[in-house]
Amino acid sequence: MPAAIDIKNLYKQYPVPLKREAVNAVDNLTIKIEEGEIFGFLGANGAGKTTTIKILLGLIYPTQGEASVLGKPAGDIETKHKIAYLPESPYFYEHMTAAEVVTFYAQLFGLKREDAKKRAEELVDFVGLGSKSDRNKRISEFSKGMRQRVGIAQSLINNPTLLFYDEPTSGLDAIARRDIRDLMLQLKEQGKTMFLSSHQLEDVEKVCHRVSVIHKGKLRTIGLVDELLAGERVDITVSGATPSFNERLKTLAPEANVLGGAGTFNVKDDAGLVAQIIDTARAENTRIISIIPKRRTLEDLFVNIVGGRLTDEGSIEGAPDVNRVSANKYKELN
Repeated sequence: MPAAIDIKNLYKQYPVPLKREAVNAVDNLTIKIEEGEIFGFLGANGAGKTTTIKILLGLIYPTQGEASVLGKPAGDIETKHKIAYLPESPYFYEHMTAAEVVTFYAQLFGLKREDAKKRAEELVDFVGLGSKSDRNKRISEFSKGMRQRVGIAQSLINNPTLLFYDEPTSGLDAIARRDIRDLMLQLKEQGKTMFLSSHQLEDVEKVCHRVSVIHKGKLRTIGLVDELLAGERVDITVSGATPSFNERLKTLAPEANVLGGAGTFNVKDDAGLVAQIIDTARAENTRIISIIPKRRTLEDLFVNIVGGRLTDEGSIEGAPDVNRVSANKYKELN
């Protein structure tokens, strides 16, 4: 079975006006995404996320490299019937209700009016806008979170196999973000594959199976969320620690210390070291309350890779946002 998305050595360059150089919006990107997973595509504004999505949708062409979607070249007309795209800020006609908007787009997709109205009713209910008060509201009265729900409903008209969501939780409050995450998890349960482009690291961490980090057009890391966030330290909590236990603990882990006979100390996540500490506790009549691995967050991972923190607006504090190349390198790829 072909991968849902297969990207090989992809480049996209844009010349800088009046200068003998170019910007690498996407720089030698290689990624494979299997069917049925929610894949997180992480990066700051200007990292190359939206450019990559536009190439996969066939809206723009790469400078070099290959990309396939559902086993066909990116932009294949037949494949477009099986995919959907939700941009960061979808636009709707303000005077319509949610059901009217979805009905309108369903008809554009080829459904007959009655079938379009029925499909719209189903989808509006699914995204949580089916109450009487919401049904009668115009889009102009909707919050951004409600607009995102309409966008998700619209993206599901054709019952797509593959969904491209570009910053679906950007600018939302905590409750709206949670609701959108819940909708994405429901779609995963239905067997949908999702390509989730985002700088909202907390949301990605809660819904994605695998993630990648792209920075200045380059892929910096990729892997399973659990593996990437596995910590290198563990917290060990004990009680009834004897002076002799503390002395032996200092020998095993000089940085560890238990004051007053009870407390938590942090040591390297090494199976041999942890086993020795357990044996020492048993020998010295010290009770071990818990042994908890320290898990990193996606923000910790991002900072380690990129060297700066993401702001709420999606920029990186103190980091340049483009990847420039010389005129000669630009000519090579063109």
